[in-house]
Amino acid sequence: MVEKIGLQEVAGRIGYSKSAVCHVLRGTYKGKVEKILVAAEQAFSVEQIHCPVLGDIPLHRCIEEQNRPFSAANSIRVSLARACPTCDRKKGVSRDE
Repeated sequence: MVEKIGLQEVAGRIGYSKSAVCHVLRGTYKGKVEKILVAAEQAFSVEQIHCPVLGDIPLHRCIEEQNRPFSAANSIRVSLARACPTCDRKKGVSRDE
């Protein structure tokens, strides 16, 4: 993906620094590589999941929706605020847990 859209864009989409992504690619990253790999999978996955509010959506859209701020004036945001906390796709929860 880095070759396609660039290191800066990949880093921005997964929420890590350009330096961290570069070190992971070189195999010299000192932190937990798994966290960066999970973030990359979530950001670039084309896997379809079922959302009880939005229907079938790509995994990256699920993550984007979780990161959006709550708005009581938006009925979809209210429905997501109720559904997301109990969902097994909640940010930070692995499918295997």
